[in-house]
Amino acid sequence: MYTIVLAIHLGLALVLVGVVLLQHGKGADAGAAFGSGASNTVFGARGSASFLGRLTGVLGVGFFATSLTLAIMAGTFSSGGSVVDGSAPEMPAVSEDAPAPADEGSGSNDDASAPAPAPD
Repeated sequence: MYTIVLAIHLGLALVLVGVVLLQHGKGADAGAAFGSGASNTVFGARGSASFLGRLTGVLGVGFFATSLTLAIMAGTFSSGGSVVDGSAPEMPAVSEDAPAPADEGSGSNDDASAPAPAPD
């Protein structure tokens, strides 16, 4: 059920963004003087303002409803514990009889770390 509501929510969000981007701004009427006024006849004599405005309102109400539904579902499905408490794995204890780390200075390459002799 949660996945279905989430899919509807994401779909509404994408369509709502698209519809908002299709709408004219307040200064869009000035563009009609330069030849873009003919595009308003596609949606009728009043233009696309009423259709896109109503569609934006309906999509906004749907988006709000799915947001509220997802918030309620997330609250009822939570375990009540802290995320930090559940994610910290227990570290294994170090035993006292563990072998000591190897000494880096011991070995056959002792001359490699010695400074080079000065040329005569």
